[in-house]
Amino acid sequence: MNQPLADRFRPQTLDDIVGQKHLLAEGKALRRIIESGEIPNLIFYGPSGVGKTTLATYIANKTNKTLRKLNGTTASTADIKEIVSQLNTFSGLNGILLYLDEIQYFNKKQQQTLLEYIENGSITLIASTTENPYFYVYNAILSRSTVFEFKSVEPEEIEKALTRAAKLLEEEQNITIELQEGCARKIAFACGGDVRKALNALELSVLAANRAGDRRIVTPAIVEDLAQRSAMRYDRDGDEHYDIFSAFQKSMRGSDPDAALHYLGRLLEAGDLPGACRRLMVCACEDVGLAYPQIIPIVKSCVDIAQAVGLPEARIPLADAVILVATAPKSNSGEQAIDRALSDIRRGKLGPIPRQLQNKHYDGEDNPNKGQHYLYPHDFPNHYVRQQYLPDAIKDSVYYRYGDNKNEQAFKAYWDKIRHSK
Repeated sequence: MNQPLADRFRPQTLDDIVGQKHLLAEGKALRRIIESGEIPNLIFYGPSGVGKTTLATYIANKTNKTLRKLNGTTASTADIKEIVSQLNTFSGLNGILLYLDEIQYFNKKQQQTLLEYIENGSITLIASTTENPYFYVYNAILSRSTVFEFKSVEPEEIEKALTRAAKLLEEEQNITIELQEGCARKIAFACGGDVRKALNALELSVLAANRAGDRRIVTPAIVEDLAQRSAMRYDRDGDEHYDIFSAFQKSMRGSDPDAALHYLGRLLEAGDLPGACRRLMVCACEDVGLAYPQIIPIVKSCVDIAQAVGLPEARIPLADAVILVATAPKSNSGEQAIDRALSDIRRGKLGPIPRQLQNKHYDGEDNPNKGQHYLYPHDFPNHYVRQQYLPDAIKDSVYYRYGDNKNEQAFKAYWDKIRHSK
């Protein structure tokens, strides 16, 4: 089977690596470490296809250590022991550089097997992961490693890689590749920041290109058919899952309907209709709440319609709801109120329920002050009468504080007038 273009296309210098300028630009810490030739244990964290394996391979080629590669999805403890067995042989004389891809799939015991050799320096570990290493990597490994976060590659940087890759294909196949205007840009944007996907899309586009002698003409229509649709970078068990949800709600809370629609679109393109609906209803209650309480049944109706009709039509009522939530006045006074109440409860600030609120009307013989003593508010003017509702221990606690929006201030003015009218 032919080696994919993404594997054949490896940079010769650090400047050939696209993206990650926050790590690899002149003067940056990681670049200076690599140029020193003294490589410590490293953990590369970030999305797939952004250069983690590329940089690890580059580092390995620049050292005099023996390179060994393992993938956490397939490697076993026996594979680790086989690598360890090479330490006392000629091939492992200068030490071994182990590149461990997808380290998050190694269990604790497998990671512990490496620990002794990482600690004494006989094995230098470069591990990569698409998940947060602080959740998935054994603490003892983390404490002996330096973590660097990789980011999605900008389309402009990906275009540079596509230009160089096209030249490599021309040399390999002895052809001329003509990328019509906009093709490289379309691939760069369609790959969602993943250089590997962009290179694979380019290779497929050249294979499917129109032929004129030794020329290959890649048209926008071909790219449209073959470029993988943004890839969404969406794993329901991974960090990106929570990042999109977080961005979705924060955009609605921040009253930015355009951003909110963007993240809604990403959720729907990934097929996560239930997740989008749930977060939308939470946001209506948590972030709009009492500033516009009518929004809660409206959003619930939009969600019900979306779930009834399914995708793709579900996008319409959900878009209506998202725009409404994003542009509505905001208040989190309800959420803050229940959180204050729960905080007291969890700290044990409870106390017996006042007698007038208890669900009983009979007093024992030992009660000198017999009677329910409950005052029925509807028997009083304005359907209100002052009486104690909280337990004695917390009778003066205040949990709800009126928001500064017009709706809650109107309620406050009403109750201020009623409560001070006597």
